[in-house]
Amino acid sequence: MGTKNRATLSLLCLFVLSLPSFAQQQAPPPGDSPVAAAPLSPVRDPNIVLDVVASDRSGKPRVGLTQNDFVVRDNGQPRKILAFRAVGGDAPAEPPVKIILLVDEVNTSFGRVAYERDQLKKFLLQNGGQLTHPVSLAFFSDSGTELQAGSSRDGNALLAAFDQHATKLRTIRRSTGFYGAEERFSLSLRGLNLLAASETKEPGRKMVIWISPGWPILSGPRIDLSARQEQQLFSSIVQFSSVLRQARITLYSIDPLGVEDAATNRLNYYEEFLKPVSASKDVQAGNLALQVLARQSGGQALNSSNDITDQINRCVADADAFYTLVVDQSPSDRPNQLHSLDVRVETPGLTARTRNVYYGEP
Repeated sequence: MGTKNRATLSLLCLFVLSLPSFAQQQAPPPGDSPVAAAPLSPVRDPNIVLDVVASDRSGKPRVGLTQNDFVVRDNGQPRKILAFRAVGGDAPAEPPVKIILLVDEVNTSFGRVAYERDQLKKFLLQNGGQLTHPVSLAFFSDSGTELQAGSSRDGNALLAAFDQHATKLRTIRRSTGFYGAEERFSLSLRGLNLLAASETKEPGRKMVIWISPGWPILSGPRIDLSARQEQQLFSSIVQFSSVLRQARITLYSIDPLGVEDAATNRLNYYEEFLKPVSASKDVQAGNLALQVLARQSGGQALNSSNDITDQINRCVADADAFYTLVVDQSPSDRPNQLHSLDVRVETPGLTARTRNVYYGEP
């Protein structure tokens, strides 16, 4: 790719990942001096909390399972389940699951954002505006992330607040080509990091439904990373895995381009980066794609449908019936050691979906 694009990639690897309080944040332009990632605060609980959706072959969540129905392996080794809770029906989540609907105005065209708004209104007004779970609204633009205060089950009240938000035109200076893609990549990851950092202060499970075709993947045969850039990018991957886990966030991706995107070859390109990386020499920027982070957190990456309302409902259904398992971390021999998690249901015909990776410390 050459010296010029390698220099740009160094900025990609070094975007700010400090954890200030959540507010509207303005990203420094790519030409500014980058700031290295700040370390995460120590994890208070050494255990791993897994929110597991168990479903049958049709995708319908299964209720009524017990702790004995689950087997958890960490790097292939069985782990003891220290605590178990079934959520659904007469056993509601405590505190209630928080749903955050985020409209991405950076990686989506102005016209498509308008369509998203119509679909969100349709979702909020279902059942006369009586929502089954508390919902918060967030809007991500290149001037920052606006998170509406509080959450509510009152869809009509949320809609009134929603109507007061004006969609912002994208003003990224280099909006086309590699440089514009790099800027959207960095800005998007900062927005997600700040959102996750703010939610670490709140108890309970959160589901972030990010309505976006995703930020640029910035990976390919012509991209050449130096050893230093690979290490910086690997540190960012570890950082995101940790902050999403600490915040107990399950991330979901809904592609608003629908059938328009289904005709392109980019739709499932992210799947090439789903395998968790264990060392800096194996990293690519695609390991931080929105869809990759969603799938690794136990969420879904939905596409190929123009019915955004239906896709939101598919994501929200994960809050209706799930199981929370607490297991202890396996020992780590080195810093940032990859741990692959495998959760299985002993009942034939059922599959489990949950977080499948974390990085441990000695």
